[in-house]
Amino acid sequence: MGDDHDDVVRFRQRLGLPGLIDVHTHFMPERVLRKVWAYFDSAGPLTGLEWPIAYRHEEAERLAVLRSFGVLRFTSMLYPHKPGMAAWLNDWAADFAARTPDCLHTATFFPEPDAGRYVREAVEAGARVFKAHLQVGAYDPNDPLLDPVWGLLAEAGIPVVTHCGSGPAPGKHTGPGPIGRVLARHPRLPLIVAHMGMPEYAEFLTLAETYPEVRLDTTMAFTDFVEGLSPFPPAELGRVAALGDRVLLGTDFPNIPYPYAHQLHALERLGLGDDWLRAVCHDNAKALFGV
Repeated sequence: MGDDHDDVVRFRQRLGLPGLIDVHTHFMPERVLRKVWAYFDSAGPLTGLEWPIAYRHEEAERLAVLRSFGVLRFTSMLYPHKPGMAAWLNDWAADFAARTPDCLHTATFFPEPDAGRYVREAVEAGARVFKAHLQVGAYDPNDPLLDPVWGLLAEAGIPVVTHCGSGPAPGKHTGPGPIGRVLARHPRLPLIVAHMGMPEYAEFLTLAETYPEVRLDTTMAFTDFVEGLSPFPPAELGRVAALGDRVLLGTDFPNIPYPYAHQLHALERLGLGDDWLRAVCHDNAKALFGV
């Protein structure tokens, strides 16, 4: 990974950035992460293709790699796939944030009767960002059990990174429609659309243009890997440039099938300019999270 490290450092130095802020990185309990990796190793039904994990390291080494890249803040994106998981995942994430001060304290939720309670507890414990995964969780974001959750996050102004696009495979509740109905009820919800909304890029750009608290993260978007599956329509790049203050760097580290630097170079080759890159890779998240 020596060349990867040098490429990331050169990218930062060329832009004059003190570091990067990556809003979409995964740290989980080890047994959960191993199951995630096993899923990718088996070319699971959501992917159906080879997906080698580029940073298959123990937790301490993964942290060291991110820090060596100059990543100043990152997240511990985790998510439940069934009831009864979210509360203990939040307990783990709170402990991880306490021992990892450069990690933004992350939490999650699932539609279940006690979701409002444990989300409030996570907020009171200092959670800075939440993760929702409509594809893996296979739930409707409009489930009445989540009404208190969306309302609390909107009121508190706490961002929720949400996999709501239909890539890599559509789910029953993915796409702009279901999450759009949530935004219609909670227009101040700080929603961060993961993966630029892949593959419904244009529709999620429209949501961002409609709701000023909607942002998009770059996770895997524009990379060679994704361009071969769900290419971003070049005609929409002007809209991405115009939303330059609401696009945030995300990578999916460590669960990516290519070097970390490739995500940065994929953004650079869009040709949207150095000011746009500086905003996406550092300034926008700095302002959003107050770091």
